[in-house]
Amino acid sequence: MGEAFDFKQCVTMVKATGRKAANLHQLRDGLAAVAGSSIFHHTYQYFLKSHIMEYTNDFAQWAGENLEERVLAEHLSNIDPYDFPDVEGLRTALVGAVDDYLRQFPEPRGAMPGEEFFFNETVTIIFPAGVRAQNLAEFLMAIKYIDSSSLYYHFFDARQRLGRDDFSAWFEGGLGKSGLAGKVRSIDPFMHSLDGIREHITSAVEEEVRKDMEASGVAT
Repeated sequence: MGEAFDFKQCVTMVKATGRKAANLHQLRDGLAAVAGSSIFHHTYQYFLKSHIMEYTNDFAQWAGENLEERVLAEHLSNIDPYDFPDVEGLRTALVGAVDDYLRQFPEPRGAMPGEEFFFNETVTIIFPAGVRAQNLAEFLMAIKYIDSSSLYYHFFDARQRLGRDDFSAWFEGGLGKSGLAGKVRSIDPFMHSLDGIREHITSAVEEEVRKDMEASGVAT
């Protein structure tokens, strides 16, 4: 039997950087200057939000909703953070999108008082969830009920640690289930909420468990 999958959870605490932007020029300067952890917070960790916004990162949301610069918001929203090997590549793309927009519209509107963009970052604490899966059946039970922060940690955050999610890495390396691993890796993290990700993983694992039972002669 291969190594078990140990689920972990994470708790995030928002920390202010002390930097804010009242217009696109200040947003651009902030994007270029803040720590990578702030870029990470406003893009990758956007997926931790409990509800789906119109756009796909905080920068786009602010540009579209607070500044009403919806063309720029769409451009920023179309930048997939998972297309980049690291945060610095993502930062370059974000700054480039704002620069391109400012070349066309050098005097954009500013935010109303109280609607400035505040650059924040996240302090993340990781700890065991107390749930372990030795096989696919146990994994299936766990994935249906684990906390959403655990799902985020193993599916989204892992892509920064491993270049792929923890689940598919275990399916392939721990269980020899390369087909299942491929199905999970093909789930677009940019297009689904956490609940949607859970549903897709659950469906793929249920199908694999059913195939294993049929192969072993167990009626389903």
